Amino acid sequence: MAFSSGGGSDDTPMSDINTTPLVDVMLVMLIIFLIAVPVIVQNIKLKLPDVKYDPTTTKPENVSLSIVEDDKGACAVYWGMTRMGHQELFDRASKKMKADIERLQAAGPIDPEQIPEVHIRGDVNVPYKCVGGAIYTMQSAGFIKVGFISQPPPKSQSAS
Repeated sequence: MAFSSGGGSDDTPMSDINTTPLVDVMLVMLIIFLIAVPVIVQNIKLKLPDVKYDPTTTKPENVSLSIVEDDKGACAVYWGMTRMGHQELFDRASKKMKADIERLQAAGPIDPEQIPEVHIRGDVNVPYKCVGGAIYTMQSAGFIKVGFISQPPPKSQSAS
């Protein structure tokens, strides 16, 4: 605490606040924010990968789903050629996974490569929520491996 050294005889403490440390801290924070903000606000430019054709080895126990958008804008999920609703898809997938696990357990220890997979064929114009919903439903039913089936580009585009 500082005492005034004026000509008076009273020794009352000064009530002024020393603002120099406050200004120093504020300047340091300003410099930190000036450096950090451009890093946070950067846009990340992405180029999504080109579709490469990798032949898939399909097993009879794998599930093939086709996802399209119907005329009304709703998601249409087909298991083979049968259209499924969300609950119907979950129920059928759960039953299939349970039956496959019981069949594999009867043959001995389960190899992760033996567990059936889900192969999804999604229309190019289908909203992501349709594909994401199907993935979530199948994973909730117990399917671990989910793959996407795509069409390779024409030969003239793949050569470049």
